[in-house]
This record gives sequence, C-alpha cells and structure tokens, in this order.
Amino acid sequence: MNRRELLQGVGGLALTATAPVSYAQTPSDVAASAREDLLLDQGWRFYDGDIPFPEILSQDNSYDNAKAGKAWGAAAASFDDSEWPIVTLPHDFVSFRPLDKDANRAEGYRRRGIVWYRNVLRFDKSDDGKHIELQIEGAATNATIWFNGNLIGHNWSGYNEIYADLTPFVTYGAEVNTLAISIDATAMEGWWYEGGGLYRPVRVVKRHAAHIVTDGVFAHPVKVDSGWSLPVEVTMANAEKGEKAVTAEVTLRDSRGGRVISRRAAVTLRPFDRAIARLELPVIDPQLWSPDEPYLYFVETRLLEGETCLDAVTTTCGFRSQRFDAQNGFFLNDTPLKIKGVCLHQDHAGVGTAIADSLWDFRIRRLKALGCNAIRATHNAQTRVVLDLCDRYGLMVMNENRRFNPAPEYMEQLRWMVRRDRNHPSVILWSVFNEEPMQSSEAGFKMVERMVHEVKTLDTSRPVTAAMNGGFFADINVAQAVDVVGFNYNQDSYDAFHARHPDYPLTSSEDTSAYSIRGVFEHDEARHLTSGYDDPPKGWATHRGSWKMIAERDFIAGGFVWTAFDYHGEPSPWGWPTNSSMYGIMDLCGFDKAAASIHQAQWVPAAVRPILRIEPHWNWPDKVGQTIKVMVCTNLDEVELRLNGQSLGRQKADPYEMNEWRVVYSPGRLEAVGYRAGQVIARTQVETTGPAVSLRIEPDRDTVFGDGLDVVPMRIEAIDAHGRVVPLAQDRLTFQIRGGDIIGLGNGDPNSFEPEKGTTRSLFNGLAQVIVQVGAQSKQLTLTATAPGLKFVTLTLKVLPKVPPARQAGLPSIQVLDYWYCAPEANSYEAAKANMATDMTHWDDFGPRWLHDPQPKDGYTLISHRYVPHAKVQVEGGAIDFPSITGAVDVFDGDTLVGRKTDSAEGALTVPIAPGKGERRVNLLFRTEAGKPFAFKQNVFVRQKGPK
Repeated sequence: MNRRELLQGVGGLALTATAPVSYAQTPSDVAASAREDLLLDQGWRFYDGDIPFPEILSQDNSYDNAKAGKAWGAAAASFDDSEWPIVTLPHDFVSFRPLDKDANRAEGYRRRGIVWYRNVLRFDKSDDGKHIELQIEGAATNATIWFNGNLIGHNWSGYNEIYADLTPFVTYGAEVNTLAISIDATAMEGWWYEGGGLYRPVRVVKRHAAHIVTDGVFAHPVKVDSGWSLPVEVTMANAEKGEKAVTAEVTLRDSRGGRVISRRAAVTLRPFDRAIARLELPVIDPQLWSPDEPYLYFVETRLLEGETCLDAVTTTCGFRSQRFDAQNGFFLNDTPLKIKGVCLHQDHAGVGTAIADSLWDFRIRRLKALGCNAIRATHNAQTRVVLDLCDRYGLMVMNENRRFNPAPEYMEQLRWMVRRDRNHPSVILWSVFNEEPMQSSEAGFKMVERMVHEVKTLDTSRPVTAAMNGGFFADINVAQAVDVVGFNYNQDSYDAFHARHPDYPLTSSEDTSAYSIRGVFEHDEARHLTSGYDDPPKGWATHRGSWKMIAERDFIAGGFVWTAFDYHGEPSPWGWPTNSSMYGIMDLCGFDKAAASIHQAQWVPAAVRPILRIEPHWNWPDKVGQTIKVMVCTNLDEVELRLNGQSLGRQKADPYEMNEWRVVYSPGRLEAVGYRAGQVIARTQVETTGPAVSLRIEPDRDTVFGDGLDVVPMRIEAIDAHGRVVPLAQDRLTFQIRGGDIIGLGNGDPNSFEPEKGTTRSLFNGLAQVIVQVGAQSKQLTLTATAPGLKFVTLTLKVLPKVPPARQAGLPSIQVLDYWYCAPEANSYEAAKANMATDMTHWDDFGPRWLHDPQPKDGYTLISHRYVPHAKVQVEGGAIDFPSITGAVDVFDGDTLVGRKTDSAEGALTVPIAPGKGERRVNLLFRTEAGKPFAFKQNVFVRQKGPK
C-alpha cells in the first residue's frame, strides 16, 4: 500500500491537486478599464546590512538636505547599488541566515537586522495623468520608503499593507524613477519567528485620475426581513484639478459571471477630494456560503463617465448569516455549527515567511483535509491570498489585530485590516488582541472599548472578540467590552464563567498547545524528543481532552488549536539546540503528526468520509517482545485491532479519547477494522518495512505552470523493496533540478541544524520536502534525488504554459548626473575646450531639468559634471543617456570625444563610456546661439552596458 492509495490510513485526503486556485477569479465579461495592477517582484537589488547616512557638515550640503528629492546615502537616487545581488520577491532575508545560539530564542535563533532594497522604474508618457500607487503587502518590520529621493512613507508594522501615492513624484518617458526601502527587522512585534524584509508581494497600481480607492468597495450581504440585501459603499477619489461628474455602477454576478442585479448612483468628484456612493441591491434566494459549500458571488464595481469606464474593481462576496448565542454557541445560516479551528502562523519550512500563493494553497488544502472549518490569524493580519483561499475552500476566519494600542498609528492599522477584509464571507470574528496583561484593568477595558468602537464604525455585521488568558472574574475586565468572550486555555473555568455570565457568548480562542514531533513516540529530554501519543507532562492539555471540553458544551462556540503547523522559533519546552516549535498538528512541512489522526477522527463526520488511522508505525527492531502503546483514531462506531491476522480485541470507538491497546511487539502487519452498525466500513494497516532501498518523489500536484510564480512542494520518501515508506530512515539527500529552482528545504525536525537553502537535506523519519519554483517559460520540470546506498529517483513534470502576470519592470542600476556647471561663453571652440582643464566649481551651476538661459551672443559654451561611476560601470563600461538635449554639442569623456550632435533642435543622445576606475569628468561643448536656451530638459543618467 503506498501513499497514492491511502494517506496514512483511511480518511487521509490525497494532497495532489490538478492546479492551484486562481487568485484573481473574475467573470469573463467584467468590463475592462484603464486600471493596471502590476507585480513588482523582479529587479530588486538587496543589501544585507545597514548603510548609515553621512554626517552633513558643509553649508551646501545643509542647504541641499532641506530640499525635496535630495535624500542621502542609500536613499539617494544615484546611490551605487550596481554590485548588490538581485533578489526576487517575496524575500525573507532571515530565512537565509544560519542558526546562532546567541540570537533570540523566540525568533528561532536566527539574527534579524537592518537591510536595504532598491529598484529603478520607468513609466510611459501615457501614464502621465494617471493615479499611480505603490502597494507593499508586507515589510518586516519597520520600513522607510523613498521615491526619487523623496521620503514618502514610514511604516511601523510588518503585518499591515503600505499604500503610497507616487503620483506627484513620478517622472515619465525616458526618465527613470528610483525606489529605495530601508527595513529595520531588529524591531520585534511577536514572540515567534517573524522573518524580515519584503516578504509579501509588492505591486504598482495605475488607474484613472478619477478612480476607486484601494479597499474602497464595501459589499457584504446582510439578511433582512424581506430576504437578503447587498449594501455597497464605493469610495472614489479624484486626483486632478477639474470637477468630474461620474456614475458608480455595481453589478452582482454569480459564480459563472451571470448578472444577478445592477444599481447605479450619480456622484460629483471635487478636485483632489473623495466621495462615497451608497447603493442597495436586493437579492432574492441567493445560494449560501458555508464551509461545506463555499459558494461565491462577484461584485463588479465600475466608475463611469457617461458610458466610458474609467475604473473597475471586482470583489467577491458570500451570502451567509452568523450569530453567537450565549447558550447554544455559533450558528451559520441559522444552523448550529461547532467551530473546529486552528491557529495559523505565516511560516513554512525552507522559505520562512516568504510564502508563495501556491504554497499557501497547499497549506490551506492540508487544513481542509484535517476536517478543520476555521482558522485564527495569529497574531496578525494575514496576507491577502489567505483570506481569498479561505473564501474559496470554506474556512471561517477569526481575523486578529497585531497591536493592542488605540494610539493613532496603531488604530489606523486596525482600521486598515477591517477595511481590507470586511468583504470576505470567511471572516466571522474580529479580534483586537491576544493575551494582554492589561486585560483585567480599567485601562485595558477602556482601550478595548475604543478599538471595538473603531471596528464597528467600519463593520457592524460581525462581532468583536479578544483572546483573554486570565482576569475573567475581575470586577473590570475586557470580557465586558467585547461581543464574544475569547478563552485562551483556562478550560477549567468554562462552567464557572458561564454560570456567572450566562448572557455572554463564549468561544475558545486558543487551546491545547500540546508538544509532539512527527514520527517520535517516546519522551527523551536529553535528545529533546517529545512523544506524538498526545501524552504531555502532567497538568498540560491534550488534543483529545481540549476538544472534549469544547464539544460537550453547547455554550462554547468552538475552539482554535494551537497550532495548525509547527513554526520556526518559540522552541518550547527545550530551547537550544531546538529551533522550531513542536505545537503543530502538522510539522513545518505540512506532514501529518499523530495529532492529525486525532483531529480527523474528531472533526470529520463519518457520513462525509470514514476515518480510521493507526499510530504509531510498526518498525521497532529494538523492542521485540516489549509492549507498544497503539492508538487507533476513528469516527466509526467500533474498531478491532489485529496483529498478523490475530484479533487483539474489538472496542467501542471513543470519539474524544480515541482507542488504545497495549500490544507486545512482533514484526509484521498491524491492521485496524472499522465498523458501523455492525458492518465493516473501513480497514487500514501499518507494516514492518524492510530497509530503505530507493527514494520516491511525490509532488503536491502533477499540474504545474510556467508563469514564473508557481511553487510546488515535493515530498521525498525513503521506501523499501515493496514501496512502503521506511519511517526510521534518516538518509542524507542531494538534489538536482532543471526547469526551475529549489527555493527551500525541510524535513520537519525541530532539532535540525541543516541549512534550509541549497541542494542537500536529510530525511527525518522517512520524509523530507523540497520547495520548487517552476521556471518561467519552462517546458519541463525535472527533480532528481540521490542518497548514498539508495536507488536515485527522477521526477519529470510537464510544465503547462500560462500567461505571466502583468509586471512593472525593474531596470538595472542608474546613476543620475544632477548638478552641472556652465563656464563663461567663449568666442572659439578651442577657447571653450580649454576650460576642460580648469576648476568648474566657480562656474554657474544649474539643474538638469530646465534649459540653461540663453547666451547674449553666438559662441561656444562648455558645461561639465564630475562624478564617480557606479562600480559595475567602472569595471564593464556603460553609457550616458541624454533623453532631451538642446543645441549642437560635442560630448567628451574626460578629454576623449565620445559623441556628437550636429543640429540645434531638441533631441536624444547616447554616448559610450569606457571602463576605468575613479572619478570622471564629462564635458559638453555647445555651439551656442544668441538668445536661444540650451542644455537639458530631463535628467541625464549613466547606465550599465546593455539595452535601455
């Protein structure tokens, strides 16, 4: 029996999928608009370390420092980043760093730090007049952003998105634009691995000057007496001087794009102002959204001038009702539904926090296979795609804020989260904090009051909670300020609290926190091993007991297990050299632990699919004749255990504690038989394997795409001669790849010191994982795994063509030559040329974006600039581009003629510059005509060799 037949027993869902979810699903007939949503993931130059700003001492520098566009150091437009390595986003720089015993324990013993990212962008002349916005989905932790030398933003959290209006700063046509971002990841927001850098997508969004603002559509259906209503708010902005009369049009479409209903509202947009249109769309008998049937509608919002579409946005929505009842728990669509939730960090083996969309798809599918119907976003807002996937796969979300602080900066972070996510049908709860010491104080109560009020100004359709871990019985506590009381642990207080406050709705916001390591079934403190039997130290919770406390109480809406997956950092209970957590139902790679068997049996209804799984494996060569604890997890009525064909007894299934046998170990086959109403419904088995003889590669899915974004986790198994996974194999593997890149490696071992980047990784208890990024335009993806003494394996997948996303291209490093010096006019060419040997600093200085004033008579004029070329240009040579130069001119690199323009009309000119170390002087000798301005209308810049 192999994994394609059964995934560790009956009820395990196969992980293979035909394709990842499309994250921009929209009806095919949505009207086009001028909006462009461009991914900016390429061309980023990265510096690992801080670059202190120079001390400003001189009078001239002090003057310049106070001017727009005159940033210093690595923020300056012309800073030399030509030899910085190129990285592609998403990029978690901390995941590349080695483990360090002296680094922060909670962050996984990887040092964070200060880093820089830079890029160069060019915008077409046709973009002039548009609204242009930079969107950074996540920059950990504190980010400072400069554009064309202008400081345009600070951000003080690694979890909220950054929206920066670039419109007034952009230059167009042949001009270039420099984007510089400094990120200080030494600032900590959590007590877990947080990663660092531009770890989520970055985009440039271009839209009409009259446009729908980012997160500007609020369309969340509500149930009313007459049926259903879709109230819609559309926030629009006008980025130009003239007043505009526009129409906001909203169309509801079903999942196939069919029109359900439309409404329009006229709006007048005043110059550089915003306006809100409010519309109401009655809907008759919609198909409802639920975890079992997550049906989605599309809301198409268009901004029209006459019948011309200026801007359009498509959002999703789902029709569902919800309520938390103090006596009977949670109701979805007026039907009681127990919340079977997990807490979810943003972290995966090999890549840290830089999780591609398709890897998130894998993780969310793993949760659905578990029987989970909800996630808690711990302890921060998740990236956009997580909410999209929860909508589409049917997972409810407790959406949690990072900072418990009603000060303006942090209140805006809370407002942003609600504005961005309030259209998602998956979101059922807003959470304003997690385990705050002030939770039972008057100050904490007042802080929560204000934060709850702020949420309700943006969304009244969902309740607000706070995840408390104490203070429940204090005279003043935050339970009195929220709609639903969140219990972190403290399960022995459920009944007492409910008795004192029978009108307070309750949910477990966090529970369990049980330690375990995949494939380990013994506790060994010396080796930092914890057992997977769900038998933690005395007084600590178990997966079985925690769920029983919740399931047996109708007034508890449900629970959220800490955690879905192991994550880097917080290596309790051991600490060094353990470097990742052990709390997960699954390990860092998403491989099942024994806890997954327990939760499938608890959470998957037998009517949906039978669950029957055996823990542990049956390879115990050192324990022949000794007693082994065997746990069978099932959602059926009865279960029988057999060893080598001999029955070891039949038991009534325990839906909470599972079933247990003490079995004297003998190699062979251990089989479980599941019964319902006396009939055999399912069988599963574990067998003693032979030694590993070869390797097997199991991709998450067989369909991969060559759009340059697709990421596929590959499961590597050591198998015996009969194709069975060898659960004790620890072989060291080496990988080779063609048609893609290995971007991460893992094996789920929390005690491993092996790098998570590169081409080698050991198996841990029979398994390892390779995270593969499919190459752009690749035709075929081939991964080969080898290990000494084992037969190698090669997997080849056909790569299907897929149109890559629209991108904002990044350009190579550019050096702007800004201040120029103009010598006095000379009567002859040779006299002007002689000025090339003189000191220019006493001449007239001027900027490159306006023409120089005319000379009073015909003659010759030299203008000069002294600069040190970027390092790469010094080595390889390059070119100087004059996008707009007026006048007949000879161009000299030093005293060497490198280019000539013979006519006096405005035009472009490019001249080569040879390699060479040190400072250069570029000299331009103009033939000037009386009364006619000359020189430049646009920046002059030095670029590396290659096309413009």
